[in-house]
Amino acid sequence: MVDTAAAVEVDSPEVHVTLHIGFLMMPEYTLSTFSNAVSVLRMANRLSGRELYRYSVFSLDGEPVVSSAGLELRLDGSFSSVGDMNVLIVCGGYNVKNYCSKEINDILRSMAKKNIPLGGICTGSYVLAAAGLLDGYRSTIHWENIASMREQFPKLNISSSLFVIDRDRYTCSGGISSIDLMLNLVASIHGHQLVQQISEQFTCDRVRTEKDPQRAPLQYLIGASQPRLVDAVVLMEANIEEPLSLDEVADYVGISRRQLERLFNRYLHCAPSRYYLELRLSRARLLLLQTSIPVIDVAISCGFSTAPHFSKCYSDLYGKPPSNERRALA
Repeated sequence: MVDTAAAVEVDSPEVHVTLHIGFLMMPEYTLSTFSNAVSVLRMANRLSGRELYRYSVFSLDGEPVVSSAGLELRLDGSFSSVGDMNVLIVCGGYNVKNYCSKEINDILRSMAKKNIPLGGICTGSYVLAAAGLLDGYRSTIHWENIASMREQFPKLNISSSLFVIDRDRYTCSGGISSIDLMLNLVASIHGHQLVQQISEQFTCDRVRTEKDPQRAPLQYLIGASQPRLVDAVVLMEANIEEPLSLDEVADYVGISRRQLERLFNRYLHCAPSRYYLELRLSRARLLLLQTSIPVIDVAISCGFSTAPHFSKCYSDLYGKPPSNERRALA
C-alpha cells in the first residue's frame, strides 16, 4: 500500500472528513472501469456508516457523453459547475487522443496548480500525459496502449503495472484494476480494516498491489513446470525492435535450439519463430492503430528491415497490408 494521505489532506484514519472526488468523463469512456471505481467509494460509505466520499460525474461542457458500450450516464453538470474537489480523475476509453483539447489541458493544468491530486483510469493517463502532467511521475495505462504511449511520450516513465500511485498522480490500466487502485487509496486514508470489509463485499480474494502485472504471465497459463519456456517468451517480448535469433534465445535460457522448438510446439502449439513473428506483428498493429507514426518507422521499431517484408508478413497474418489498416481506421 502507498501512503497518499498527505495528497488529499487527511492525516489519520481517525479524522472523519468527506472527500470530494470528481470524475471527468471523456467520450467513449470505459463504463466498467468507471463503475468499478465508484463502487469502491460507495461501499466505503455504506460500511463505515459515514459519507467518507462524495463523487461528482461531469463532462467538459455538461453535455452527455456516450461510453464505449453505447450507454449514457446522468451527469452532475460541466466542470465549472461541480465546485471544489479533493481529487480529479479522468475516465478514458477508446480513441482518447481524438478528444484531447486545449480546453481540457487548461482545466487539468489549473487543477495541478492548485495542488489537486489528479488521476487517470484506463486511457485517462493519456489525457494527463498530453497535458504535460505526468512529467517526472511514474504512471501506467492499458497494456494495449503502452507501446504507442511510449512512442509518443518517450521521456515518461510508463510502467506495465496494474496501477501506479506516485505522490499526487493516480493511474490504472483499466478493467477491474480501478478497484485495486481505489482500494489502495482507501486503505492509505481510512485503513486496512475497511478495505478488507470492502473486498469481502466484492468477493475479492485479495487486494492486488502495484507489483501485480496487467496481463497474466505465461506461467499461469502453462504452469510453473516450464521456466525455460517462460524465460524464452519474456526474452522475445523484451527484444521486439532488434529480434534475437532462435539460437541466441536458446543459448540465453540454457537449452538447445531443438529443445526450444519442442517446448513451443508442445505447450504453445507453434514454432518459436512463428510465435516471435506474431509478437512483433501484434506490436506493429497497435502502433498502426494508435499512432500516426509512418509505416516504415513502425516496421523498423518492430524488427523489420524493409517495408515490403513487413507488408507481406502483416498481410499474411491480418489479411490486409499495413497501409489499408490505417485507411480502414480513418
